Amino acid sequence: MNIIIFAALLFTAVSGTAAAGSSSSHLSKKFYHTSCPNLFPIVKSILKHEISKERRVGASLLRLHFHDCFVNGCDASVLLDDHGSFVGEQNANPNKNSLRSFNVIDKIKSRVEKSCPGVVSCADILTIAARDSVALLGGPFWNVKLGRRDSKTASFSDANSGLLPSPNSNLSVLISTFKKQGLSTTDMVALSGGHTIGLARCSQFKTRIYQKSNIDAGFAKKRQRQCPKEQRIGIDNLAPFDIQTPMVFDNKYFDNLIKKKGLLHSDQVLFSGGSTDSVVKKYSRDSEAFNRDFVRAMVKMAHIQPLTGSDGEIRKVCGRPN
Repeated sequence: MNIIIFAALLFTAVSGTAAAGSSSSHLSKKFYHTSCPNLFPIVKSILKHEISKERRVGASLLRLHFHDCFVNGCDASVLLDDHGSFVGEQNANPNKNSLRSFNVIDKIKSRVEKSCPGVVSCADILTIAARDSVALLGGPFWNVKLGRRDSKTASFSDANSGLLPSPNSNLSVLISTFKKQGLSTTDMVALSGGHTIGLARCSQFKTRIYQKSNIDAGFAKKRQRQCPKEQRIGIDNLAPFDIQTPMVFDNKYFDNLIKKKGLLHSDQVLFSGGSTDSVVKKYSRDSEAFNRDFVRAMVKMAHIQPLTGSDGEIRKVCGRPN
């Protein structure tokens, strides 16, 4: 894609983000240019190593970023561990037994602290890691604006309040959930395309493969072999979101939806005779259109309510406040 056009799209995405608020104007692509010049090489080096060992790590980091931003903004609150009487977001229903690869963020943070102590926030590290994960798995690369600061707390109740979509969400709920974050219906479909990489647990798709009618029969039977109907058997067994290229970031996810091979209910509702069918068809035909809209939506999401200036802090360790 033409670089000038690509840059213009990013500018449009940032300037059009309603939920980001004025604090996003304090973010800059050169925020750490002098204070931590080795930041990007450090993040990329560690991610290349970790993803070479387990490609699923890339999908996990993308998911972490999403779950962070949708609960009170991109402030690394999701990274805070429970300790003592403090209960964070990690064991809220949408996150429990779902989020992973916290250790990779910890490794990056440790290396960054050695290079430039007390400078780079965990929120920015997570933002960069999500971007680099997509690129390393074959997806697009984009510039990220930085300067976020870390929250000093987290909210278990907010993470449980419906801010995060459920695997069983219908289309109207998905549209409403994303709209509350300043994200359009097109943004929602594009971000759902992040399911072109990664795995889901049997407990998240069991209802769909046994009770839903808008599913390819052969696909359902294949998934049923890994996910028995008995209530508690095999609930932690894993299956790929994208049956074609499960660890490559591409547009095959949308092909699957057209063929009624969406893994989650919240995947398949994007192509079930509703208002988003045309977007799914477009992305299935045009990978550049998908990549372009995915980048636009990721930039908008990364600008949801960031802490900047003197708000929050720069954590020394991502799993606990200073």
